[in-house]
Amino acid sequence: MKITETSTLLILIYVDDIIVIGNNKEEIEKLIIVLSNSFSLKDLGQLSYFLGIEVRTDAEGLHLSQKRYIKDLLNKSKMDNAKPLPTPMINNLKLTTSIGDPVTNATEYRSIVGALQYITITRLEIAFSVNKVCQFIQCPLDQH
Repeated sequence: MKITETSTLLILIYVDDIIVIGNNKEEIEKLIIVLSNSFSLKDLGQLSYFLGIEVRTDAEGLHLSQKRYIKDLLNKSKMDNAKPLPTPMINNLKLTTSIGDPVTNATEYRSIVGALQYITITRLEIAFSVNKVCQFIQCPLDQH
């Protein structure tokens, strides 16, 4: 990360993917030249989708969305036809470790809950509900 009075330059590295972003095209190009002297780089053009996050750029800046990731998760969990609710969880719901039957596939439950945690990056309104179900990740029941 490089921030000056006139420009901002950010680098995100995940495994073998690198995203370079900033508000000064010349600074970005200089950095890419420096990086390409040490590494084999392939420019994939304008950023549009990365790690399940859709990226849209306009005059106002970057807009992040996980719409496609959420749709894929709904399909995976066989909830793609579920009706939406105005709130992600019933108010004052008391979840316990003693009421309910064990879920049929605890691994799938954990995978879905992990994906829900990732969705809270762009959907903060579900963070409390996701945290609640995370509390029962060791021994998930059908009530969770």
